Amino acid sequence: MLTHAALRLLQLVMMLIVLSLVTFILMKLAPGDPVLTILKAHEGAVTEEDTRLVREQLGLDMPLYQQYGQWLAGVVKLDLGQSYTSNRDVWNLLVERLPATVILMAGSITALLILALPLGMLAAKYQDRFPDYMSRLLALLGSSIPSFWLGLLLIYLFSYQLNWLPMMGGGSISHMILPSVTLGFVMAPEYIRLLRAGMLDTLSQEYIRAARARGIREWSVMARHALRAALLPVVSLMGMSMGALMAGSVVTESLFGWPGLGSMAMEAITQRNYPVIQGYILLTGVCIGLANWLSDIGLGILDPRIRLGGRRGA
Repeated sequence: MLTHAALRLLQLVMMLIVLSLVTFILMKLAPGDPVLTILKAHEGAVTEEDTRLVREQLGLDMPLYQQYGQWLAGVVKLDLGQSYTSNRDVWNLLVERLPATVILMAGSITALLILALPLGMLAAKYQDRFPDYMSRLLALLGSSIPSFWLGLLLIYLFSYQLNWLPMMGGGSISHMILPSVTLGFVMAPEYIRLLRAGMLDTLSQEYIRAARARGIREWSVMARHALRAALLPVVSLMGMSMGALMAGSVVTESLFGWPGLGSMAMEAITQRNYPVIQGYILLTGVCIGLANWLSDIGLGILDPRIRLGGRRGA
């Protein structure tokens, strides 16, 4: 097990290095000049001397491999550089914004589970009947509606028309409801379909028929026996979906004015703020790697055969 854990850690480190390198190259190939953004060239005349001094100050006059090597050496010391616009440490900016994004992701996962678990169970219990058709319809709608359009619809209905929830901002549970539902509803269809298929497969097993024959109530059989086995692929998908959740938070946070990492990343992209973008991508990669690691642990908890297999393999 220790060897397996060390191998996974090595894979994560290699993935982060490749990810940071690809991000660095793509940023350099993207149109726009961060120096002109910093000097606000659109507001007045900027001399070549001004741009040269700023390039030297930021280290942008060095060869690309040297810029990347310098940044990578700083990462080893937990120094992600300074923001071009605020001159603050990128690490401090990420730490300040991270809690808001974690809270939003937790709310999104909660909304996802509230939608997916009952709909997936009902679809399996009443296969090819009305509840199954309704769950399929909701899954189709969720997979067809873009997150930004759904967010706008929710803002129009619950904030503008009904005035039940705040339109933008953060700081309270009421601010979190609309962005959480937006992200959760868009991601729920895949989980509904996966849970339905897993439940249908599990309900056909011998031990489920044996539980029913012992007189155990149907919903107890569904919740305590069938659901636990059907959750295995769902937990595995949860780890793999972390990337989609982080990517979706960029659009959702910007739309709802949520003060998290996603809105900060969007601002950094428009400002060509390379250190902030690099730091955000690196932190996102770490979060996705940890999420996959935690999903492996969750699979071991739900299915003892995975733990036993890992011990025998070790």
